[in-house]
Amino acid sequence: MMNEAMLFLLDILLQPFAAVLLLRFHLQWLRAPLRNPIGEFIMVLTDFLVLRARRFIPAVRGLDSATLLLALLAEMLYLTGLLWAQGYAFHGFPLPGLLLMAMVKLFKISLYLLMAAVFVQAILSWINPYSPVASLLTAVTYRFLQPLRSIVPMLGNVDLSPLLLFIICQLIVIVPIGALERIAAGML
Repeated sequence: MMNEAMLFLLDILLQPFAAVLLLRFHLQWLRAPLRNPIGEFIMVLTDFLVLRARRFIPAVRGLDSATLLLALLAEMLYLTGLLWAQGYAFHGFPLPGLLLMAMVKLFKISLYLLMAAVFVQAILSWINPYSPVASLLTAVTYRFLQPLRSIVPMLGNVDLSPLLLFIICQLIVIVPIGALERIAAGML
């Protein structure tokens, strides 16, 4: 009973916080405009931790390494709590396995965030293409959709490049990420 409550709290608090930190990193990496409701929410939610971490963790090649390391740390804490709640016998701390598993999970979350951005952008293009978050979604998806648009022709007025991007992302989740997850699980 207590383990179920612990798993619930981990899934509802720590895992989404790691995803929000990762989203903040990606938005800054992609130079997405943050002057919109989603960007401001992400900044307010994570500033208390990121601003303190930036004092000690410098940016690397213009990337917000503090935010990325915090996302990695949050994911490692999540995985450690998950293993503990499931009754994992810690005979020595499996740091290499946890580190690899956390990196794989962050990459997987990144792909899911990209797919969510493409999906929301597609829906908004039909409903409200001039939404306040449209510029943010365009900044996130442009680098990934533009090369595909040169490969996939438009069918009438329908752009099929988002569908191709979904297929590619899903294949990446299934094949290489699945293999890396099995390797990391073997290291635990």
